[in-house]
Amino acid sequence: MLIASYNPVQLGDVLVVLLHQDTPKQVVKRAGDIVEISSEEDGTVLGYNFFNVSEYLGKMGTGQIFLTAAQLENLQQQLEQVGFTTKLELDRTPKFVVGYVEELKEHPDSDHLHITKTRISATEVLQIVCGAPNIAAGQLVVVAKVGAMMPNGEIIWPGKLRGVESDGMICSARELELPHAPQKRGILVLSATKYQVGASFALK
Repeated sequence: MLIASYNPVQLGDVLVVLLHQDTPKQVVKRAGDIVEISSEEDGTVLGYNFFNVSEYLGKMGTGQIFLTAAQLENLQQQLEQVGFTTKLELDRTPKFVVGYVEELKEHPDSDHLHITKTRISATEVLQIVCGAPNIAAGQLVVVAKVGAMMPNGEIIWPGKLRGVESDGMICSARELELPHAPQKRGILVLSATKYQVGASFALK
């Protein structure tokens, strides 16, 4: 997984590259204009901060950056020049997809959460905990998979809600920041005549 983001107003000329979920204890190393963050527990590299990045990547947009192969190779060269050894790899798989809620049951430790089995392809079904009041079996929904960056900058990681594992998020129109999204709780339910399970869902 590789998630890149750029926010010059808040962070300056820094590209943030996330490779793994944060851990409680971290080790930070700086070499040249690059900071490497790794897990203190097992040494897994969690990500990098590339300072003064516009000097070699040029002008970029703001928010999540979908790197080209050439840009990735440039970053790889920057890492190698200062002695970091991690191999960066692009992740081209769509992170917002159409899912089908195959199964729904009550959460054993909550009066409003539900545990879903949501199919996102012919071969993959995710367990996702959802608290939306309008969630129901048989719906087509938008699923933010693990590794998705929401429009507000939140990253979707594997987690637990009240002790039950949840691998993704079923989204509302408001969370997706879609035009004219209703400002009330409730997931976005898609039309079966317009959408197919597993298809990529475009936010813009």
